[in-house]
Amino acid sequence: MPIIRDVRTFISIPGARKLLAILFFYGIGTGILAPMNAVYLDESIGLSKEQIVAVFAVSLFCNVVITITVGWISDRLKNKKRLPLLAAILCMIGLFIYMNASGFRSALLGMTIAVAPSGLIMGQLFGMARNHFFRRAGDIVEMAQLWLRASFSVGFFMGLLLGANIFVLATFNGVLWGNMAGYACLAVLLLSYEETTDVPGAKPPANGEPFSLVMLVALLLLSCADAVRGLYLQLVVLKLFGKPEIMSYIWSTQAVFELLFMTLGGYWAARYGSKKIMFLAGCFALAAYLTYTRSSSLPVFFAVQPLYSFFVSILYGVAMGYVQRMFLSRTGFGASLYVFISQTASLIGYFLPLFVHGITPNIFFIPSALVALSLVIIGAVLYRERGASSRRSMDAAG
Repeated sequence: MPIIRDVRTFISIPGARKLLAILFFYGIGTGILAPMNAVYLDESIGLSKEQIVAVFAVSLFCNVVITITVGWISDRLKNKKRLPLLAAILCMIGLFIYMNASGFRSALLGMTIAVAPSGLIMGQLFGMARNHFFRRAGDIVEMAQLWLRASFSVGFFMGLLLGANIFVLATFNGVLWGNMAGYACLAVLLLSYEETTDVPGAKPPANGEPFSLVMLVALLLLSCADAVRGLYLQLVVLKLFGKPEIMSYIWSTQAVFELLFMTLGGYWAARYGSKKIMFLAGCFALAAYLTYTRSSSLPVFFAVQPLYSFFVSILYGVAMGYVQRMFLSRTGFGASLYVFISQTASLIGYFLPLFVHGITPNIFFIPSALVALSLVIIGAVLYRERGASSRRSMDAAG
């Protein structure tokens, strides 16, 4: 079977296991804190809804600016490893300030220092990984990228479970120390990783994608919808069910499917086309958002997670590769552009629910509308491409 052959090839590549470990431990550190960040600001520091949005928005704005600026120049650097290593150290400093915050200003300062450099980590790690696998096994580059992203998701899943249990034993302070430990592991592993640098005169692979601003807008809309869910679902779950740790269990239910769905999604995208798979994933996301608006049953929230897991797998796996293939000769910029899109989407998505009074399931009508608009755009692109393909076939036959 091709998948077994590809997995064996992947594992046999020098450095592949270390890259897997880097993404895995980074995922653990991120997952420990992610579902409780807004809850920490709400319950432990006592910030209002508007202040929580401001903290997230300012830190993400700084993240967006740093990510795209450094991504633009990173391909001129011989060694990209220094960027995520420096970012990990800065994030740990920010987390130390954040965990000792006593009000809005100190929380804003700490989270900004903890979040702003983190865009360099994912973008540059995947830029490094694309160079690494292109030089050693160019035929499995896309699947290697997906498995690395899946490794992050598995680590994220482990972090969610750890975070929920750490919270029960050591409250939010333990959760924040767990997040810091994840960055420390990332820094140690990066120090021991031998980076593959660009070979002068090497030709990029041929299976690129044409640049499409319209498709980037569609991906921005999908990412905006996911950002709304990422911040507000944890607050809605807290209001409905009253226990912060429930969100960690809900997210872990989603994350456990991502390894399977990213692998399947990668092979389906290669066979049917990335845009068709992204369209299908958007339909699943729309079904999940509409379910959130109509149900207050905890079992239903868990049951809908596999659908949303497929959407997330495609959005952060197939879509990431799709954007990178638009810039095959600039791996650092292509990976950073994808992170820029997702972080810009988060920045926009955090503000949209302010138009809905309070924290209620009605917030999820906003991501529903965003996904619906994205589906219209992707559908129009697919329809136009199908028409162009038919005309070319008729011309060839004539």
